[in-house]
Amino acid sequence: MKPCAKSLVLELLVAKNGVPLQVKEAIVACELFGISENNVRVTLARLTIEALLEGAGRGSYQLGPQAKDISAQLFGWRSVEQHLRPWDGSYLMVACNALGRSDRNVLRQRERALHMLGFAELDKDLYVRPNNVEPDVESLRQRLIELGLEPAALVFQASGFEDTQAQRIHSLWNGELLNDNYRRHCEQLESWTLRADQLKLEAAARESFTLGREAIRQIVFDPLLPHPLVDVTLRTEFLACTQRFVDHGHQIWRTFLQQPSSAN
Repeated sequence: MKPCAKSLVLELLVAKNGVPLQVKEAIVACELFGISENNVRVTLARLTIEALLEGAGRGSYQLGPQAKDISAQLFGWRSVEQHLRPWDGSYLMVACNALGRSDRNVLRQRERALHMLGFAELDKDLYVRPNNVEPDVESLRQRLIELGLEPAALVFQASGFEDTQAQRIHSLWNGELLNDNYRRHCEQLESWTLRADQLKLEAAARESFTLGREAIRQIVFDPLLPHPLVDVTLRTEFLACTQRFVDHGHQIWRTFLQQPSSAN
């Protein structure tokens, strides 16, 4: 899926590692994805009004004061495993049966928050996941609220399920598919890296952005399940592989933006 100007501009600033982004650099970069110059300029103006960007000298921008949450999203995937702890066999539950479903936007935010933290629907409006994330239930509740869950939702810990119920809970996630995805993404990223030097710089920049973005999305929405539901070692290898690839991609983009053509 083609990136929008907003996401591309913000991720370019991350790739530049604190160096301001020139307007002409943003235009040249967005052109690789068929995004028009007018679209780029309108996006830069809108992001500045929203304080997500701020001026950093004539014709250049840096992240603005309201970009803290955006920065956390752009960088947070690198430290997802820091939110994990050993699984004690209990589960985290979220009951949404007392919440309304008429407001589509609120419902979408609720479901996205639950999905981002690996919850699956056990019964209607009752969500569950293994209790291996965050230090305690209150910390998890706060993260869910930050992501869009309504404060009125009930968040609690549960244990003592019968074997048949526990098996039903485990069947909500396809561990083998997750393992296959970890393996496939790693192989894809490593294979691309081996042939990257053979590509034209423009193609390398475009493809590294697309592949890196896909891998990061996989991480952001990974349920972070414990063993034995998934192969934890394989997931850790995938995370490390993605970090290496994205760092390499950032270097490719810095080289691309330093070309004389990007300053014309």
